[in-house]
Amino acid sequence: MRRRVTWRRSRPIHCVDYESPLILLLGALALGAAIFAGSYFVAQRTTVMCCANPADDLSWLREEFHLSDAEMTRIRKLHEGYQPQCAEMCAKIAAKKRELESVLGRGTNLTAEAQTNLAELAGLRAQCQAQMLRHFATVSQAMPPEQGRRYLAEMQKLTLGTHEQMESRMEGSGDTGHEHHP
Repeated sequence: MRRRVTWRRSRPIHCVDYESPLILLLGALALGAAIFAGSYFVAQRTTVMCCANPADDLSWLREEFHLSDAEMTRIRKLHEGYQPQCAEMCAKIAAKKRELESVLGRGTNLTAEAQTNLAELAGLRAQCQAQMLRHFATVSQAMPPEQGRRYLAEMQKLTLGTHEQMESRMEGSGDTGHEHHP
């Protein structure tokens, strides 16, 4: 049995309601102002917190490991003593990288000179990592034992982590990144 569809005529629809768009507009403006004000105050607070002592690049250490003034003084001294060694090592690595790039830029083959430069660069990077790990061990000894162990573990992870992440990705997937794709 088929149903018969009948259309009923309803009342005419009046679409002109001037109050709704005005309320909607005022609501949107109020919401925008609230978001702006909230963002402004969060940005202000963040700026004050981050820039309270811009010269103190070790402030994170004090906060993270709850260090006393005396501990921070010892660590700051160690840090200041290590900075020239670090800068020197960075300069050596940068110079060796420039030398390697120059050698590699001269041709399309990997020459004996380029291989020597690669090995020397790898040696410098290994020296840098060892130097950093020695420094981190010394810093960890200037901290209370538990914080020192936690600090050293974190610094070891950061120092060695980049290469380990690449290696574990290659081991886990069988993908060495050396495949040739069409």
